[in-house]
Amino acid sequence: MPASTRNRAPDPGFGLYFHWPFCRKKCPYCDFNSHVREAVDQRRWMAALLRELDYFADQTVQKKLTSIFFGGGTPSLMASETVAALIEGARSRFTFADDIEITLEANPTSVEAASFAGYRQAGVTRLSLGVQSMRGDALKFLGREHSVREALQAIELARESFQNISFDLIYALPGQSGSDWKADLERALTLAGDHLSLYQLTIEPNTGFAGAVRRGEFAIPAEENAEELFEMTQRICADAGRPAYEISNHARPGFECRHNLTYWRYGEYIGVGPGAHGRLIREGMRTAFQQKKRPESWLEAVEAADHGTETTEPLTHRLECAEELLLMGLRLDEGVWFENFSAAIGAPMEEFLRRDRLVPLIDAGLMEMDERRLRATGRGRLVLNSLLPEILV
Repeated sequence: MPASTRNRAPDPGFGLYFHWPFCRKKCPYCDFNSHVREAVDQRRWMAALLRELDYFADQTVQKKLTSIFFGGGTPSLMASETVAALIEGARSRFTFADDIEITLEANPTSVEAASFAGYRQAGVTRLSLGVQSMRGDALKFLGREHSVREALQAIELARESFQNISFDLIYALPGQSGSDWKADLERALTLAGDHLSLYQLTIEPNTGFAGAVRRGEFAIPAEENAEELFEMTQRICADAGRPAYEISNHARPGFECRHNLTYWRYGEYIGVGPGAHGRLIREGMRTAFQQKKRPESWLEAVEAADHGTETTEPLTHRLECAEELLLMGLRLDEGVWFENFSAAIGAPMEEFLRRDRLVPLIDAGLMEMDERRLRATGRGRLVLNSLLPEILV
């Protein structure tokens, strides 16, 4: 844990998320709101994203913006001029923190890598590359368009423009042995910057892989094998100076993704674009909202009414908010700070905890608590979903 967060509750921050929903193709493991379209009118989409940003800016208590995140879909299909216009649009509506983090997700194909320098000039400060594997056969299985060679070239090209780069890998693939993953991970660590996101393959409903599993085309690894790979991952990354600050995310101290930390710390954020989610305090009430998911429906709504909001839900039930906060915050190595919990929920954490059930979990080495915060240990984070029902009133 970074020294700066050991003794005081960190500011959750205030974030802005732009969703670019378009991809060249749909990957078989992906259940994100992504769509394939033959052509995209970038000027029209840029104007609509700025228009919806205006709508939320007019309703938001002005506070310092600490992060912007371009997610998707495939944001690296955006022209650098589009990215620049959206960043400048945000700058004109909000005060930027001096050290604002601006992340853009990118695919490491040679075509998209050619835009990296333009993104840096546009104001992006952090690039997150969807590498996914260091092996050609795994990339083919995952339906990725790039080769290992292209990924390596993209990483090298990204370093020329960005001091802060990250990339994703997916593991626990069918037939992947411990030695295979160890070799891939150790190779990745020699190439990585200061941050890695490492995800076990999960089979989500309504994806290409879900259908393949039903048809018996492949089977996912047994749970005990996946746990072994997870524990190996934690050890190797910690030894390489990139400990897990969240269940699936590893970084050198000081290089944690600040935008995602805002989510996990239950901070406020605006979501702009098709299917984007947001959490804002409105009239003293934490409110969740989601935009229309289908790109064309969202675009038509914005052009007609300045925004494409599909649902708005005031979060009035404090126990549900407390559960959501703990589920997010206990994913972090730092845990949940009592001070931040009280500020977000409006009541102390002790009102929501079953001490009689919490103490045995602490004794079992699954949870830890001191006068400032509650956290799950590494073992506890593995079974977090089963711990929460035990400790909540």
